[in-house]
Amino acid sequence: MESTSGDQATETTAGLGVGLVVLAWLTQFLVGTDLFVVAPLLPAIAASLDVSPASTGLLITVFSIAYVVASPFAGWLSDRKDRATILVWALLLFSVANIATALAPNFGLLLVTRVVAGVAAAATGPTVYSLVSTRARPQARAQVLAVVGSGLLTALWVGAPAGSLLSQHVGWEATFVILAAGTFLLALPNAFAWRNAPRSVSGTPKEPVTDGRTGRGVAMSGVAVTTLWAFSVYSLYTFLAVALHADGRATAVTWLLVVYGVGAVIGGQVGGRFADRAGAVRVTRSALALTAVLEAVVALVYPVTWGLACALGLFALAGYAFFPAQQRHLVDMFPDRATGILSWNNSALFVGLSLAGAVGGQAVDSLGYPTFLYIGAAAAVAAFLLAGRRPGRPSGRPALP
Repeated sequence: MESTSGDQATETTAGLGVGLVVLAWLTQFLVGTDLFVVAPLLPAIAASLDVSPASTGLLITVFSIAYVVASPFAGWLSDRKDRATILVWALLLFSVANIATALAPNFGLLLVTRVVAGVAAAATGPTVYSLVSTRARPQARAQVLAVVGSGLLTALWVGAPAGSLLSQHVGWEATFVILAAGTFLLALPNAFAWRNAPRSVSGTPKEPVTDGRTGRGVAMSGVAVTTLWAFSVYSLYTFLAVALHADGRATAVTWLLVVYGVGAVIGGQVGGRFADRAGAVRVTRSALALTAVLEAVVALVYPVTWGLACALGLFALAGYAFFPAQQRHLVDMFPDRATGILSWNNSALFVGLSLAGAVGGQAVDSLGYPTFLYIGAAAAVAAFLLAGRRPGRPSGRPALP
């Protein structure tokens, strides 16, 4: 596939110009930073608005609920309208929501701004993935999805800590103002860049599984597998810092999270590359099996910090290898409804994440953190079994070379 200029030197091996990949990565990074930076800012927000730290947790809850509810509708709309236009309006709405967050005079209005931010994020992430996947060469679709997705993972261990550090010097409000400026500036290049990028149509299924009982089964299976995977992964991540603080290992939290974040980024790249070569379903099942085993290993070596670090890195590598392969599988199955199915997939991720947080608090208190990890491992086993019941590639789609 050639670029509009005909100069293939400006293209990546995935068939996308480097500029488009960088633009998509930056978009995911800024949106991801906004998502992950709220948690470390909660104590400062509580002190500023004179509310209890426990109450500020609602900021994360309402964002997640808004995302889950709005994402399917945003995906449905994006598949029927111009995706680039939807993305631009979502980024502008995101910018307005962040300015409003910084200016909110009380906690009630702050909750409203986070609902608006959740709606904007629901229309941003899946649309970016869809724009990328429909323009990448089929032979490298999962690989380029992994590269773009690494922007979100990088926000986890770079963007959020940086925003937290910034807030200590200039206040938490400044963090959201900077994020608002960033998403506003990204809206302009996103408005024009995608319109000039041709679609990749080679390799699209001749008879995609989008109708009837089989199509519904694939969609429901995909959503369920992602929810179980997210529960497994975020059971471990959500309560790791809390458990280490309780054990007197607070000084190890930062570098252990960096190990986890680096493992997640590498895992996404490995998973995307292998999904393009060995098949998406095969990679998702392998990643889920390894996730289950390594989560149990983390539970066993948890008391030993260096052993925990090694196990965490391997767990993140295996766990996050799943996601780009899962995205590739869903796009291959539903090429004409890519944004919609990816929106449902992202909603499923947030449902699993929310369930991990809701169930985990009481479970960790009653069972202990290491024991709770075995429940997460069991969820990964259930996801592995469910993933094995779906077809490996759409009808009519030839095997990749």
